[in-house]
Amino acid sequence: MAKPVDIGSKRLISLAPNAWVQWVTGNPQVRASQLLDAEFQWISRESDVILKASSPEHSEFLILNELQLRYDQNMPQRMRNYVALAEEKYNLSAYPVLINILPPPSTVTIVDCYDKEFMGLKARQDYRVINLWEVDAELVLEQPLPPLFPFVPILFGGGSESKLRSAVQALRADQTLNQLEPLLAFFASFVLEIPLIQQIMRWDMTVLRESPWYQEILQEGLAQGIEQGIEQGIEQGIEQGIEQGIQQERRGSLERILKLRFSEIPVEISVRIQALTLEQLEELMATALTVNSLDEFSEHLPN
Repeated sequence: MAKPVDIGSKRLISLAPNAWVQWVTGNPQVRASQLLDAEFQWISRESDVILKASSPEHSEFLILNELQLRYDQNMPQRMRNYVALAEEKYNLSAYPVLINILPPPSTVTIVDCYDKEFMGLKARQDYRVINLWEVDAELVLEQPLPPLFPFVPILFGGGSESKLRSAVQALRADQTLNQLEPLLAFFASFVLEIPLIQQIMRWDMTVLRESPWYQEILQEGLAQGIEQGIEQGIEQGIEQGIEQGIQQERRGSLERILKLRFSEIPVEISVRIQALTLEQLEELMATALTVNSLDEFSEHLPN
């Protein structure tokens, strides 16, 4: 079994904090001094990373990093709350940054501020937005910016064999960075065929299952699924309702993985997914990440 590896956002940023803070602020004079606790009273924000930084112009300040697998429309209010909590806890001004990893559906508009008026009173919070699919892969490799190496395949111009090989070479050149290779393989699977990825690098599903990014895909709809399951199962009992909710969430997670890799899912495959048991759904999660086409995936579906 592979040794567990921390390949979450905090680990990524800690690899090269100075390069990171200079990139997100666009200021080469900024220096990172300390990773700070992102837990607030009653609230734990595991996807967030707070860095204490400084520059000749602004002295000490906070850089709040929110890395999201996919943007959601509650993000403006979340960023507003995040800034307020961090500034109160550390008594420093904050520079908030939202990094979106994968593009949202075309119907979703990404905004860069919270702006609301109520009874004549206004509340506003600006934050910087960085969409990784708009970041040039060549510049990331040239600068270099190590925390972004695992994302090279999904960056602008990064979805090629040559760019993947360059990213692998960069990771393997550093004993610390090479632990991120499974994460690079994970994001490469969105744009390249699995046999090619396996030929070039390690493909470790054990590490990927422990990754916060993989877990976020699985858990994206869990709360909603359980809530709906409880509502549907009140007459049958809460326990059965929760079980139905988990099963419903797993169906949604499996379809999200397939959509991430192959865009649209044919109706016949969706219908067959609806008939799967919880055990079958969990077994097919790994299959969805390793097949090369929807036709190949359909071959693994029970008759």
